[in-house]
Amino acid sequence: MPVDLSILIQHMPGWLMVLFRLSGIFIFAPVLGSNLIPARVKVFLVLTLSLCVYPMLLEAPRPAAAHLGAFNAETMSLWALGGQIAVELLLGLAIGYAASLPLVAMQIGGHLIDQQMGLGIAGVYNPELEEQSGIIGEVFFLFALALFVIAGGHRMMLMTLIGSFDRIPLGGFAGIASLVDLMLGLLQVMFELAVRVAAPITALLFLVTVAMGFIARTVPQFNILSVGFSIRILASTAVMVACVAMIAGVYLDTLQLVLRRLMGFFAL
Repeated sequence: MPVDLSILIQHMPGWLMVLFRLSGIFIFAPVLGSNLIPARVKVFLVLTLSLCVYPMLLEAPRPAAAHLGAFNAETMSLWALGGQIAVELLLGLAIGYAASLPLVAMQIGGHLIDQQMGLGIAGVYNPELEEQSGIIGEVFFLFALALFVIAGGHRMMLMTLIGSFDRIPLGGFAGIASLVDLMLGLLQVMFELAVRVAAPITALLFLVTVAMGFIARTVPQFNILSVGFSIRILASTAVMVACVAMIAGVYLDTLQLVLRRLMGFFAL
């Protein structure tokens, strides 16, 4: 007995747009977009997630149900569907990229500290970003990633993405200018976080440098360069250990700010 697939074909355009909007977070987003996750696993996860989300969006009370009902596989051309799929992928990429900015800011702050401590040449490989990173930058990045998971950032990111189907109609996003403004504002927040994280250690190293300069001028016989690097590393490490709670608090506040802005723009 032949199987009638016409009903499934009618849902194909809407499901494809849901699939590509969801797939955006598996490219840049923390945890889900990690390069440590094999590509086949990511494909399986996004397919499974789309098959779970799409039927939920068809419920009558949801605004997304009316949006999905407007798509028809018989009347929609392939070129029109391709353009709308590209826009949906852009929305998913924007959410994932914005959620990763606080983690990148922590790594930039650690890179600033590496340069001031003299550890800039002691690089390690960061598998998450597939690039070389300083020792302190890598420690800060992993610390931020752990806090992201503990604080439920991945759950809020998924809630934002799923809520965007009700706020932003499939194939109907026209706020590119407002999206660019949002990203520019989040980039400003990212650089501010990097400076705030690195400020205590860089201020201490400035004072250490001034103190070693006075010692070198007053006691020329003392070879300050032979012990200068050790003093900078020990003093910076002590300050970082003492400021762990402060750094975590600043990062979590910024992370919540970024996620609230994303939720307000895409979902609420």
